[in-house]
Amino acid sequence: MIAFLNGVVAEKNQGEIVLDVMGVGYAVTCSATTLQSAPPAGEKIKLYTYLAVREDGVELYGFASREERQMFHRLVGVSGIGPKSAVGMLGSMPLRDLTLAIMTGDVTALSRAPGIGKKTAQRIALELQETLSKEDFSLPAGTPVLDRTALQDDAVSEALAALQALGYTASEAAGAVARVKDQANHPDELVRLALKNMAGM
Repeated sequence: MIAFLNGVVAEKNQGEIVLDVMGVGYAVTCSATTLQSAPPAGEKIKLYTYLAVREDGVELYGFASREERQMFHRLVGVSGIGPKSAVGMLGSMPLRDLTLAIMTGDVTALSRAPGIGKKTAQRIALELQETLSKEDFSLPAGTPVLDRTALQDDAVSEALAALQALGYTASEAAGAVARVKDQANHPDELVRLALKNMAGM
């Protein structure tokens, strides 16, 4: 397996970096996040890589950091998520936000990624939530996590989305809903109770 490539950016195309490594050009598929962080053509870059082997060929994927590649590995391990879907998810939001969305069961945020529907987003959260650690990804201490049953609850997902639409962060919304989720089963009531809880009433 190719662990990483260290070379010069020859081209930056849509979804791809052509990396010149000692005169050999490697076409490396990258997330939008990695592409945005990559230097212009002619400058050096190190990409951590993953080689996907399929019946119809091979494709090389590149990541700006080990953490991004690690998340890619986790995502492709979820049933129904292929390399292209995983790269699309990595490019849909910063890695820290993606990690937080998985840990808090924010199905609305996860389903904003291209090709990811609500059911797939729920499956990602359910399968990966327990594999992630706050320390590994530098998440704030005390970040609340909703349980697996709650992640399947449409009312919880809608309440999280409503609170974030009101300006609360994913962490704040998840914490508030986690504290009141057993007191109601309708999104409007969950939002009301969560707001009341955050206000200290």
